[in-house]
Amino acid sequence: MPPRTSLPPRRRLPLLVTSDGDLLDDLLRLAAAGGTEVEVAADPAAARSRWTPAPLVLVGDDQAQACLRARLPRRPRMVLVGRSGQLDPGWEIAELIGAEHVAVLPAAEPWLVDRFAECAPDRAGDGVARVVAVIGGRGGAGASVLAGGLAVTAARARLRTLLVDVDPLGGGLDLVLGWEQLEGLRWPALTDADGRVDPPALVRALPSRGDLVVLSWDRGDLLPLPAPAMAATLEAARRGRDFVVADVPRHLDDPAVLALQAADQAFLVVPAELRATAAAARVVAAAAPHCAQLSIVVRGPAPGRLKAVEVARALGLPLAGTLRPEPGLCRGLERGEAPAADGRGPLAALCQRIVGELTGLPASGAA
Repeated sequence: MPPRTSLPPRRRLPLLVTSDGDLLDDLLRLAAAGGTEVEVAADPAAARSRWTPAPLVLVGDDQAQACLRARLPRRPRMVLVGRSGQLDPGWEIAELIGAEHVAVLPAAEPWLVDRFAECAPDRAGDGVARVVAVIGGRGGAGASVLAGGLAVTAARARLRTLLVDVDPLGGGLDLVLGWEQLEGLRWPALTDADGRVDPPALVRALPSRGDLVVLSWDRGDLLPLPAPAMAATLEAARRGRDFVVADVPRHLDDPAVLALQAADQAFLVVPAELRATAAAARVVAAAAPHCAQLSIVVRGPAPGRLKAVEVARALGLPLAGTLRPEPGLCRGLERGEAPAADGRGPLAALCQRIVGELTGLPASGAA
């Protein structure tokens, strides 16, 4: 497969959601005063793909009801904004859509300038983490192993890496790494996060080795994961890590949708089988609307000699790579050995290439 061009780091911009021309002019003026560019969406449909990744979202009062009807996920740092006399009672609709603040113009103009200034290039920190989502085309496809391999490979490249377990029914990603005995918080201890998660505190609280940190489910009682907890965690990860890998379940609940929307690149793992390809088509239909970049990884063996390019063509998606069978990898996982930890084999080679393409950095152990 020919080499690909590395993706440059992407700076995330504040998002303005309004179709009110006068209000938009005012907000663009305030953003310029704060020294930042912005993205603009006229309605919730146009905003959906940028809703979660944006560092700040301002919803005009003209689109508040539409956002409520669209059931956009709750997220931190969202502001409902309008003019005096047009936003009463502002807090009622703000609470319904999950806005943290109500900004009434013109009184709130200095405050909004400060919020925009926090997103300016010279205030944005060292950069924004690259976020990768991995999802299985069917049960047992190997998505968790690929997710673990990507996280291990990124950490070997000295990237501060977070591996996020989004699947409460997956058995726990700490088992994939062989970390089930490590001390640290799991998801059940973080389900009350409401949009205020300190990145350094989060990293210190989770199981870690070197540059790799994992946020996993445990084997206790099954608890619901609130969308605000996932949104807060992803926001903290973007500000406190270099590389984030999310293992996403096939059945997309609100937290899973948030992870897909936050991803710069998503990979669908599909075994080279006819029935697996048919099952993956359903997953594609559900996942594709939530992620701008979705590619497939085809995993062998192929009992019916189905080719990877045929699977990609059937699903209408670009082929990111293939994985040959690795009996030693399966045995190692049973012994608690993290996938791709030695930097050798088909999985390690694929992970090294993906990490290099997404970050522009050579992965440790890459040929």
